[in-house]
Amino acid sequence: MMIKQKLLLLLRRRRKNRVLFFSFLYLSVLSPLLFFSHRLNLLAPLGKDFLEDLYRVAYKTDSLKLNAVEQEGAQELEEPNHVVYKLKDSGPTINYNSNKNNDSEESRIAGHRYELLERNVTGFNHDEVRSQGTMQKESSSMAEEKDVRLHSLRMPTDNIKVTNKDSGRTEAKHNQILNSHSNEVRNPKIEEIKDQILRAKAYLSLSPPSGNLRLKELELLKRELEQAVGKATRDSDLSTSVLQNMRRMEASLSKAYRIFPNCCAMADKLQAMKHTTEQEVRSQRIQATFLAQLAGRTTPKGLHCLSMRLTAEYFARRPEERKLPNENKIYNPELYHYAVFTDNVLASAVVVNSTVSTAKEPEKLVFHVVTNSHNLPGISMWFLLNPLDKATIHVQSIDNYDWFSKYNILGKTNSSDPRYISELNHLRFYLPDIFPALNKIILFDHDVVVQQDLSGLWNSDMNGNVIGAVGTCKEGETPFHRMDMFINISDPLLGGRFDVNACTWAFGMNLFDLQQWRMHNLTSLYHKYLQMNIGIEPLGWLTFYNRTTLLDRRSHVQGLGHNSGVDRNEIEHAAVIHYDGIRKPWLDIAMGRYKNYWNRFLNFDQPFLERCNLQP
Repeated sequence: MMIKQKLLLLLRRRRKNRVLFFSFLYLSVLSPLLFFSHRLNLLAPLGKDFLEDLYRVAYKTDSLKLNAVEQEGAQELEEPNHVVYKLKDSGPTINYNSNKNNDSEESRIAGHRYELLERNVTGFNHDEVRSQGTMQKESSSMAEEKDVRLHSLRMPTDNIKVTNKDSGRTEAKHNQILNSHSNEVRNPKIEEIKDQILRAKAYLSLSPPSGNLRLKELELLKRELEQAVGKATRDSDLSTSVLQNMRRMEASLSKAYRIFPNCCAMADKLQAMKHTTEQEVRSQRIQATFLAQLAGRTTPKGLHCLSMRLTAEYFARRPEERKLPNENKIYNPELYHYAVFTDNVLASAVVVNSTVSTAKEPEKLVFHVVTNSHNLPGISMWFLLNPLDKATIHVQSIDNYDWFSKYNILGKTNSSDPRYISELNHLRFYLPDIFPALNKIILFDHDVVVQQDLSGLWNSDMNGNVIGAVGTCKEGETPFHRMDMFINISDPLLGGRFDVNACTWAFGMNLFDLQQWRMHNLTSLYHKYLQMNIGIEPLGWLTFYNRTTLLDRRSHVQGLGHNSGVDRNEIEHAAVIHYDGIRKPWLDIAMGRYKNYWNRFLNFDQPFLERCNLQP
């Protein structure tokens, strides 16, 4: 009985001790937790922002400046001028949850770095230099953030500032240029592939791929994508396998980034590659210009074939069958006379056909086509096979003018440009000698197309001047020429007789008063200026100085052989359009948007054109 009482007493004491223990535990531990959990609930809506701000305090840097250092190795690459970029707000949004998709995230980092470098503009001078120690510190901090998933690496362009003390260009101006370039991208996947290839070249140039399997894979993908881009012109041309290779390339680039995390070395390499590429582009442009000039001076195969076939057909005929009709009208001063000096069969055909088809009175038209002895049979045969219904055609050879040889034009010019040593080009300064029975004549270049009736031009009041032409000296209009841009006005041969700001005018479609020409003996004046070795137009400006009547600009629109921006409305309303420049409408390098104005005056079903494979 005593034992039971003692046990009960002991259990009661232990129960009291346990109650006291749990009471102290509640007061010391659980009560503070409940108290602070209530406070934390009040702060819960701000928890995310608080964590992000906390991260920014720990990891955010004041600025990020990329400045390429001198290149090591690769001596064949020359380093260009650099641009300093300043990142005003680079703090990304952070998620601490996972390390998945590590390759894709790091590829975004590498892609973002490349995007920054690609925005570099050569020619700017920088006035802020980042120290090497700071660059290394930033590289190491980026490596420490490797396990952190980034939600947003793309920065708005208004966060990028180009420091340029000399030019003073503003940040907004630079962003406007960047936006205009981005709007011009029509095939984004092809452009993305090209960017990937460029980045791959940069990585491969830092280290030979033979020593690393990842770089071998990168080189193989680069070659495959280069072949794919070489065959594709639009995104729709890309196959499914190419798109898969794009994704593989992006993953491979992210792996390469882990091998070369040094942003400074990559910036250096990309800068040097950019500069080398720009040099290659300049070289290619020079070569393209040379080839275009060569193509403009070369007779196409089809035209040579046409001339040969027409010449053979001409000599296959009897002499009496080679005569053109209406020879009695050739020198009738009461008719409208047009002249064209050419060695091109199709060019002369278009000038004649377009003028006749737009004339109100084609029976009053007489065409004088002057060529050399080699092309006389071919051009004559063309008009025998394609006779004009009512107009008159007269084909002559320059070799028939015995008096022309005594002037020795080629001996007086030292130029190697075929335009300046061509006898047909200089023949325009001898119009009174070529047509002694005529009082007026309109001279066409062989690269014009007539779109309106020109009979009203014959009634123009010349005010005693010799030539009527369209002016080219109006400020703000194209073309804009002034005499001192082409001629040394201070030359002793000129004797100070010319105004520096004198108005210039265009050849191509000109009305000449041959009576006034003879009266002022302007051909002898032309011989005086010939020894200056200047172009045909400057010779004309000097010869007919103060003897020019300016015509309405709508009567003669130029630039279709070199200017892709001629207003279509001006072309449609022009009396004459002129393909001045090297891109003539009968050449393969002609501008497609203007070619139809010339093609519509040719019948490409003509048997000789079909045999020579001449197509519109």
